[in-house]
Amino acid sequence: MTYSTPAFSPAADLRWEETSPGVRRTLVAYNDDLLLVKVAFEAGAVGALHQHVHSQISYVEYGEFEVTVGDDMRVLRTGDSFYAAPNVPHGVVARQAGALLDSFSPLRQDFLPAALPPA
Repeated sequence: MTYSTPAFSPAADLRWEETSPGVRRTLVAYNDDLLLVKVAFEAGAVGALHQHVHSQISYVEYGEFEVTVGDDMRVLRTGDSFYAAPNVPHGVVARQAGALLDSFSPLRQDFLPAALPPA
């Protein structure tokens, strides 16, 4: 199957979903090889420690986060980024309200709405 968003994705058309208390996400754009997701956090919200088979690069759009990747923890702020290799545990705690832009390769099909048809 082939999945893809249209060439342009106006912000007004994005749909947000709550994933856990104080955390919500929207799929910005994707195809079979790449997915870009925006994740918004309220202060104190947690992106629980987890791992997956996808490569992940995350950019701190704004805010301040305690980020754990593997055995290392760092405080990241606006403009900082991190890389989580496949199958490496990682998670965040929002020290203040903020947002991350998460990119995944390949596409995380588990993030797609169940009723979404392929392109």
